[in-house]
Amino acid sequence: MTATNRGKSPTQMAFRRLRRNVLAMAGAAVVLFVILLAFFPSMLVPSHADGSGPYQFRDQFRDKDQYQQPPGIPGHPLGTDELGRDVLTRIIYGAGISLRVGLIGTIVALLIGLVLGSVAGFRGGLVDTLISRLTDTFFAFPSLLLMIGILAVFEKPNEIVIFSALGVVGWPGVARIVRAQVISLRGSEFVLGARALGQSDTRILIGHVLPNCLGPVVVVSTLMIAGNILAEAGLSFLGIGLPPPAPSWGRMLVDSKEYWITMPWMGIFPGLAIMFTVLGFNLLGDGLRDAFDPKMKD
Repeated sequence: MTATNRGKSPTQMAFRRLRRNVLAMAGAAVVLFVILLAFFPSMLVPSHADGSGPYQFRDQFRDKDQYQQPPGIPGHPLGTDELGRDVLTRIIYGAGISLRVGLIGTIVALLIGLVLGSVAGFRGGLVDTLISRLTDTFFAFPSLLLMIGILAVFEKPNEIVIFSALGVVGWPGVARIVRAQVISLRGSEFVLGARALGQSDTRILIGHVLPNCLGPVVVVSTLMIAGNILAEAGLSFLGIGLPPPAPSWGRMLVDSKEYWITMPWMGIFPGLAIMFTVLGFNLLGDGLRDAFDPKMKD
């Protein structure tokens, strides 16, 4: 350890390494931009020429001259779609849907995976065997087919159904990582010291073991958000995602299928939005993984 790093916690040194990672910072900038779009869409979308306020994602223009317009026309920098809706406006509002799907789907997976993985790793024995076999069973199913099977039960799946499907599909990966971390920590000196002080297993697990597992969990969560965004786009493209008129990026790709030759911008810009958002989360996740790696040195 150098003199500069003396007295700093591992977390502080990890974030210092993260700040020096150019690609990770670029990914973080993309993520922050998507968050800005998601939380403040009305401040960023174009406004009506008559001063009636910003566009809404449902707005259709009565003037037929504004239907199917290419990018660059006044008031519609990314053009309009087949119904005269502003493409930029729908992409901005779609950022909120994609971020909600990514975040909440990941939270559902984390809640299930943290509970089952920590119990399996800390208890061991028969409990570990049963949970591990359940995890293996979920891994045996292709994730896309499992999500399709869950969503096919519902005629028009809403966001809650999609969140639940993503969580059910994603928790086994979290459970395996948490289980491995807990197994490596349950024999540590601080755990033995807590037992000697008479603390219960639940308090030891929640107060001492799980906080030391958060590094890998944060990395996996960041990558899982990107995967969930991509999965929602894929489900929408297959016709079992969010129903119209929700401005989901995947739904916009579905709507553009019939117009790839005449209006390619309808699919190009939502596709680019998905690509850069997923790339941003992946770069940030890779940077976090490298930053929290104990083998990395400053």
